[in-house]
Amino acid sequence: MGLPALEFSDCCLDSPHFRETLKSHEAELDKTNKFIKELIKDGKSLISALRNLSLAKRKFADSLNEFKFQCIGDAETDDEMCIARSLQEFATVLRNLEDERIRMIENASEVLITPLEKFRKEQIGAAKEAKKKYDKETEKYCGILEKHLNLSSKKKESQLQEADSQVDLVRQHFYEVSLEYVFKVQEVQERKMFEFVEPLLAFLQGLFTFYHHGYELAKDFSDFKTELTISIQNTRNRFEGTRSEVESLMKKMKENPLEHKTISPYTMEGYLYVQEKRHFGTSWVKHYCTYQRDSKQITMVPFDQKSGGKGGEDESVTLKSCTRRKTDSIEKRFCFDVEAVDRPGVITMQALSEEDRRLWMEAMDGREPVYNSNKDSQSEGTAQLDSIGFSIIRKCIHAVETRGINEQGLYRIVGVNSRVQKLLSVLMDPKTASETETDICAEWEIKTITSALKTYLRMLPGPLMMYQFQRSFIKAAKLENQESRVSEIHSLVHRLPEKNRQMLQLLMNHLANVANNHKQNLMTVANLGVVFGPTLLRPQEETVAAIMDIKFQNIVIEILIENHEKIFNTVPDTPLTNAQLHLSRKKSSDSKPPSCSERPLTLFHAMQSAEKQEQRNSIINSSLESVVSSNANSILNSSSSLQPNMNSSDPDLDVLKPTRPNSLTPFRKAKALYACKAEHDSELSFTAGTVFDNEWRTASLIFFREITLHFCASIQQTLDHLYVPGAPMTGTYKT
Repeated sequence: MGLPALEFSDCCLDSPHFRETLKSHEAELDKTNKFIKELIKDGKSLISALRNLSLAKRKFADSLNEFKFQCIGDAETDDEMCIARSLQEFATVLRNLEDERIRMIENASEVLITPLEKFRKEQIGAAKEAKKKYDKETEKYCGILEKHLNLSSKKKESQLQEADSQVDLVRQHFYEVSLEYVFKVQEVQERKMFEFVEPLLAFLQGLFTFYHHGYELAKDFSDFKTELTISIQNTRNRFEGTRSEVESLMKKMKENPLEHKTISPYTMEGYLYVQEKRHFGTSWVKHYCTYQRDSKQITMVPFDQKSGGKGGEDESVTLKSCTRRKTDSIEKRFCFDVEAVDRPGVITMQALSEEDRRLWMEAMDGREPVYNSNKDSQSEGTAQLDSIGFSIIRKCIHAVETRGINEQGLYRIVGVNSRVQKLLSVLMDPKTASETETDICAEWEIKTITSALKTYLRMLPGPLMMYQFQRSFIKAAKLENQESRVSEIHSLVHRLPEKNRQMLQLLMNHLANVANNHKQNLMTVANLGVVFGPTLLRPQEETVAAIMDIKFQNIVIEILIENHEKIFNTVPDTPLTNAQLHLSRKKSSDSKPPSCSERPLTLFHAMQSAEKQEQRNSIINSSLESVVSSNANSILNSSSSLQPNMNSSDPDLDVLKPTRPNSLTPFRKAKALYACKAEHDSELSFTAGTVFDNEWRTASLIFFREITLHFCASIQQTLDHLYVPGAPMTGTYKT
């Protein structure tokens, strides 16, 4: 749908996919630059040529209508869709004004031409300069790398070390230039959403003041103008938030790029030089190689970074063995040999460094030592969703709602970190936490209390709305229809664990109270979404794409606040799956006594011996298996095929014989019919013998709509014969 996100981690690999993505962003910038130049030209013609005003306005309107925004990511927010739709709205307004003659437009150059020229020169121009620098560094790095790799291994060690250091410096500089270029491209793509549309909005506003006939049109346009202004401001606010996050991520990548690598489907990937035999000798061809350990597949793509194109067809082989190449056996450094199952001979490859060779050898299970480079980056939080945690949140909420609900910037203004940590240490102390009646002292400022609440939620081992549901919530927020968004989020909330849902309900009820006082505290639902979105719904992996989805995290929180009564107090309309239904029943059975329909039906006294119980079940199950395996129609017409199995010599089964000698037959007939039907219907499933488990717990049977009328009638007939007068009962035998 939109442009793919440029990941900083891809700058280090510099893969073909990264280059193609970068080219698409560059093409979009060139397209925007050309469009802005054309728009500026049309605007000047509109100002200077009053005679050609109608024609110029038509052309200007057509230009606006033809341009389409390309947003980063696979979906757009309502604000972005509003901004993208704005150009078409502007074109419609201009076409309506074409029939009217107007006076000379004053100050149009200042409100329209200057900002666009400034954006084109300062932003797009800066991106072009960064591209030139990036292309220059790419050529320089590739040249030095090729020269370095062609050094003979017989040179002095000091010379080799000096050459290695030089290559490392050039590589690090190339990596930094690449990161800065990607950052600038991302920045310009985001800036154009508001710095490009905002001057157009100002220009149209100026035109309305000079139109006598345009007064009524301006009133009709005012609603969309308000919506667009809010969308632009929201987009600007999101940009400021995401820009700082992206810049912070870029700095982390500069400091330690290995810790922030993107999770790849491949075990190892990167550039390798492959030795190829030619008629005139041997040559080393640069390939982008990937290796998958599970399938042992090595894929080699000949690719030239300088030209940005492939040098031949892709080749895939199956790994047989990998052996390090000794330095004294070849003039090249960092070499290793690979044997393939489906290719004769040995493939000699050259890595980019000794460390790179070690990683390749480790991935391919070569003879190099195996190092475990995995590191558990997830620190275990000290906060928990236990009684202490609920007590802390309730105390904070009570303090805010009683003392500071009308404070401006509530939850947006942060407290002093040392004070926040001190308050948390007091609240989390088991001695004070057990005192549920004790409120937070008035000496603590409201901003300290709100910061403590947010900090405690961030200290949890995982986000309150859980990593495993993060993508599902984001997808729900990306749905086009608002009703569908609410419905999907409603269903997802009820899939959260009980404690998570209770804590989320407690928090959303409180935030709804805060939003109801937004005229005093200035914290609208949208502002609260910005504050709590990254806290409650943060992603497990920090990437540029995840940062771009922050706006959808905020939308999820907004929906939860606005619809908290429906979401938390009603059951979602979406039907639960069998696994979810079983889990919900298990939880309910653990937390409350069974109802009449859930209690087991006792038809006879249970045996104390486990061996006898197992023997009885085996006899009954074997009887059922014989029935299910036969033809359903023949079983329905016969009532005596099951009697031999029921005449077992087990004395414990004598209780069954006199009380229901014929009642099992119609039930088994129905069950056999059901089993035959289930063979042709993948939605149905039934396990033989389950109705006899747990002392005839027939009250918990679920009747599916696919069961035929014969089956329902047989079930009813069986239940009518099950009751034994005088037998102890713990509940009703009919559901």
